[in-house]
Amino acid sequence: MIRHARNLFAATAFASAALLTLTACGGSGNQTPNAAPTDKVLHLSFLQDPGQPPDPDVYYAGQGLLLTTNIYEGLLQFAPGTDKAQLQPLLATSWTASPDNKVFTFALRQGVKFHDGTPFTAAAIKASFDRRLAVNQGPAYMVSDIESVTTQGDYAATITLKAPNAVFLDYLASPYGPRMLSPTGLAANAGSDNDQTYLSTHDLGTGPYTLTDAQVGSHYGLAAFGDYWGAKPYFTTVDLPVVTDTSAQQLQFNNGQLAAVLHDLPSSAVSAYIGNSKFANYSLPTMMSNYFYVNPHKGMFTNQAARSALLQAIDVNQIVQQAYSGRGKVADQVYPPNMMAAQFAKQGVTHDTSALAKVVAGVPADQKTVTIGYDSSNPDNQLVGNLIQTQLATVGITAKVQGYPTSQIYGWPGTKADDAPEVLLLAGWPDAPSPYTWGHINFDPDGGLNYLNCSAPDLTASLSAGRVTGADDIFSRAAAQAAATGCWLNIADVDDFVVAQPWLKGVAESHMVTEPNSLRLATLSVG
Repeated sequence: MIRHARNLFAATAFASAALLTLTACGGSGNQTPNAAPTDKVLHLSFLQDPGQPPDPDVYYAGQGLLLTTNIYEGLLQFAPGTDKAQLQPLLATSWTASPDNKVFTFALRQGVKFHDGTPFTAAAIKASFDRRLAVNQGPAYMVSDIESVTTQGDYAATITLKAPNAVFLDYLASPYGPRMLSPTGLAANAGSDNDQTYLSTHDLGTGPYTLTDAQVGSHYGLAAFGDYWGAKPYFTTVDLPVVTDTSAQQLQFNNGQLAAVLHDLPSSAVSAYIGNSKFANYSLPTMMSNYFYVNPHKGMFTNQAARSALLQAIDVNQIVQQAYSGRGKVADQVYPPNMMAAQFAKQGVTHDTSALAKVVAGVPADQKTVTIGYDSSNPDNQLVGNLIQTQLATVGITAKVQGYPTSQIYGWPGTKADDAPEVLLLAGWPDAPSPYTWGHINFDPDGGLNYLNCSAPDLTASLSAGRVTGADDIFSRAAAQAAATGCWLNIADVDDFVVAQPWLKGVAESHMVTEPNSLRLATLSVG
């Protein structure tokens, strides 16, 4: 089965590369660019269904951000077109924070309408926060410590927290942060589930686009909002079919049916597109990393020394060279990239197989067989798993590489996770740029994405202290404590590799370092 998995991936990669070569050249060496559309319809796609409804208080995955961040808006945002996270006004035009990071005041934008036609005022803040708490899904933690919201007329508000939080403004600007929803619409469509049924196929946002179609597993659609307060989008319609095969997705793009492919291109396709002058390609900065998780509840890896030996045995340079050429580099820090200055949170794991070889020699035979798991929607991590499989064979470990559906992986945090593998490969990014938003969610015992349930009291204490002050040295200490558990290794810092038709303008300028797999669609145009 291991040989079959490797050969299947190789065959898929070869077929994908061959398909690119044939279709990009039109079978006859034709390098003429595809024509730009004249109907102002932007054709994109999802490689897999977003997995959750485009409800901003429920959605907490990846590529569906393209929906939620173009339909809804929060008080703040991060600036597009940069490699560092910079706070910007959105529905708030200005803000101040008290010295202890407990009280935040906002001046609000006037002349904004919700998609149901009602005006945006300060009343929407508490209504939106209350709805997020009532739904109580993953992103609810961002507003759970709010003590009060008071308004000063229709266009000013003060938010007071129960305790100091230096990360709170980052929460408000996060792609998963609290979005403003129409209080009138929330009241009218609450039903018995706090609007969750309604917001699976409708929206109550203020963004440049409205939701026109949401057929799970099949198709999504957006239309420009005629009363949008900002610059009007060039594209009046956005068509988003779910294309479940990467080769089919590339074929549609190559033939001009898609304006761009924003995510999930396999490494073979990346190489082919970089060398193809018919299309534009972009390697855009993100806060995305590919992580190696070790299960502290299985086999030999219940021992911390064995986990640390495993991390040392991984030849990260070889993996990154083969899997991420042209769109990634070996990770140097424990946290994702573009989050902290280079001198902080250094990872410092030296490649050495000898310690793991000694561990393996002393364990029972049944512990020498392990499973390397990956999200089945990520073909790159199947390749990474195969590379690690070969590396572990040299020290006497037999590894099986197995894909798991995203829904199963998201069910592991907070459970015994008996069906979880010994090793898990996952690409991910933080909720917001503060190291706390990665560390708490991934490293703390109550973290929503602590997939394999590893934690340490000193690590949790450091993260909690960093939340109060935001100090880099405290988060560096937390990084060292996370590394000491042997449960996590940052393998690669990964760029967003995007291919686009050459007529699609504004791609780099519409990309946010905090929002991989997505673009701000209102600033795209034809040229």
